[in-house]
Amino acid sequence: MTATQDTTAQTTPAAPAIIRPSVRRHSIKVEFSTPAIGAELSNVSLADAAQDSDAIAEIRALWLKHKVLFFRDQDITPMEQQNFAAQFGELEAHPLAPSHPEATKLLTLYRNLDPSKPNFVEKTSRENIWHADVTYKKAPPRGAVLRFELGPDTGGDTMWSNMVMAYEKLPGAIKQRIDGLYAKHSIEQIFLAQMPIEERHAMAAKNPGAEHPVVLTHPETGEKLLYVNSAFTTHFSNFFNFEDIRYGQDLMPEAHHLLNYLTSQAAIPEYQVRLKWRPNTVAMWDNLQAQHYAVADYGNEPRKMLRATLTGTPLN
Repeated sequence: MTATQDTTAQTTPAAPAIIRPSVRRHSIKVEFSTPAIGAELSNVSLADAAQDSDAIAEIRALWLKHKVLFFRDQDITPMEQQNFAAQFGELEAHPLAPSHPEATKLLTLYRNLDPSKPNFVEKTSRENIWHADVTYKKAPPRGAVLRFELGPDTGGDTMWSNMVMAYEKLPGAIKQRIDGLYAKHSIEQIFLAQMPIEERHAMAAKNPGAEHPVVLTHPETGEKLLYVNSAFTTHFSNFFNFEDIRYGQDLMPEAHHLLNYLTSQAAIPEYQVRLKWRPNTVAMWDNLQAQHYAVADYGNEPRKMLRATLTGTPLN
């Protein structure tokens, strides 16, 4: 080796001791949760990922593929959670529930923090029901990013169900029957049922409900999915069977039975994944492709969760 070469080698800067997360591309580790739905992602900080467009693109592709993603050990601030969620679209506040005082786009899902005060869930909503969020809007939320801050050691799990698979597995005759059907989604039966009639009517006037296709085509993947749920779907808007209907009483039983059958598809275990929460766990799900079910089996134990909601677009 020549003297010149020795000098060059000695003056070459050493590699940095710490490589910024934005430089580490394609390093996210993916572990499937079930064959049907869900994946746990590790080797990624959501706070850092929010600054890295390549990481966000990779997470988005995995989100669309697996419907729901799980991230453990995310010790991030509310603003960092909000900033991460904002990389996937505009954020919206919930029309009824309270927001975080600092990160105002985060919904505060707080339970049992003050035994002297009734919980929001007891007053206006229910857990223990399969649903997609806020489907009574013309433009339901596109997705959600939910972080667990505090909760019971046992209980309070959340489940998700793959509604693309739910449609795929339907019998052919049912697929043919529901092709072209629309269903009405309403805020009244789930959020407003316990309100006084005047208050209920006023809130319903502000949230008039919407019709959506029973079989929805996902705007990004192009997949067909079943888009009815037990919380908000009240009835079919354009159901009529000219071949089988003799009298008026024949119409409603057939429609009700069919709707009950369709909404029950989310409860099939083969379509599901179940998450046991730990502090600093984050779940991110597609509100079109998946329904979820919050298991309220934790009694009076306190629980704190923060949710960012991604704004959607009109479905028809």
